[in-house]
Amino acid sequence: MALNNPYNTTLVRNETAAGAAAQLLLLVLLGTAIDLGPVGWLTGLAFAVATWAVLTRALSRSWLVSFGAANRVTLARATLVGGVTALVADSFESPPPVTVLVALTAVALLLDAVDGQVARRTGTSSSLGARFDMEVDAVLILVLSVYVATSLGPWVLLIGAMRYAFVAAARVLPWLNGQLPPSTARKTVAALQGVLLLVVGADILPYALAFGAALLALTLLSWSFARDIRWLWRTRDSRAEMTAGAR
Repeated sequence: MALNNPYNTTLVRNETAAGAAAQLLLLVLLGTAIDLGPVGWLTGLAFAVATWAVLTRALSRSWLVSFGAANRVTLARATLVGGVTALVADSFESPPPVTVLVALTAVALLLDAVDGQVARRTGTSSSLGARFDMEVDAVLILVLSVYVATSLGPWVLLIGAMRYAFVAAARVLPWLNGQLPPSTARKTVAALQGVLLLVVGADILPYALAFGAALLALTLLSWSFARDIRWLWRTRDSRAEMTAGAR
């Protein structure tokens, strides 16, 4: 859909182009510092193009009058996640630089606690920003689970795939698309996924403890999803009545 507002057109082009440029710069730095291989380069470039395309499309459909500081923080996180993705892809060809991977991931996780605060303090919270933040989180968890699965087994992939399985199921079961109430437990479990996978991926724990940490992450995430699905199932009729009454 084309934009009618010249300011919004400039907004989309400038912000998404800056994000793509930052991603390319990070890949160049990684390539120079650690000799990133072709698989890592191609994966990182694919991530940059996909992020640019999806974000541009989302912005073109929004009514934002400003990209906002919080979205810029999230865009910076997306750039770091792109770097992590490139490193994990490259790890299938050669041993990964664990220190660099851990550093990029740690900063991305720290910034995850920043963008929400920035949005609230600047009054720039938006549905697009919340969705952008969620998608960046989901990709990071998926990538980390792929990396950890190489040492602990394919079952770890369930951690990264669970959210995408839920989205796929919601296409078949519309009641799963309901708006969930705010939950501190849900936010805590989501945050712990990245932390636990980072600790396991840092390769500082004995195998048994690493296995236990990953299993704990999967158990907590399974509980959180089961809790939310149960709530959505129990309230599906009342939500359907409210929707019908609003028409």
